[in-house]
Amino acid sequence: MIALELTEPILHDELVERCKQGENRSFAELYNKYAKAMYNTSLRIVNNTGDAEDVLQEAFTDAFRSLEDFSYKSTFGAWLKRIVVNKSINQLRKRKMDLIDIDKTSVGSLPEEDGQDEKEMELKVADIKRAVELLPNGYRTVLTLYLFEGYDQEEIAEILGVTHATVRTQYMRAKQKLLQYIKQGVKS
Repeated sequence: MIALELTEPILHDELVERCKQGENRSFAELYNKYAKAMYNTSLRIVNNTGDAEDVLQEAFTDAFRSLEDFSYKSTFGAWLKRIVVNKSINQLRKRKMDLIDIDKTSVGSLPEEDGQDEKEMELKVADIKRAVELLPNGYRTVLTLYLFEGYDQEEIAEILGVTHATVRTQYMRAKQKLLQYIKQGVKS
């Protein structure tokens, strides 16, 4: 198992190199290897299958056009994921995603979370997914980037072009709204 883990990035690097040399079969292989994961990443952000499909196609088109710029400072998957996340965010911006900059508002402090209720809840995965889909774009985007994609709040602030305080507030509100949806029973 360890040997496979060590050789897998090398195999991917070889695949990328073959793509750089113009091997058509390698492009298809690379696409097939990453398409599903990248589609799911985009879908969690844009919350629309058509938009996620568009983002996926645009991301691969851009990645394949820019393959010569890929310098192995990260894995190909991480590089591609960054393209997908950026394109997904741009897609939301086209839909006029609302992120409120907390520094520019007079919003008071948020109420403390009720940790006891959170611990006592037993939730079904499908209900959580549906509740996440119902979140407003800004909340869902921050929550997805933080919890599912593993970006820290500073990185999210940079990606979205907002302050760290805004990201922190959007994340807290997203969690509260998510819990509210779940407690009330998920409704569309």
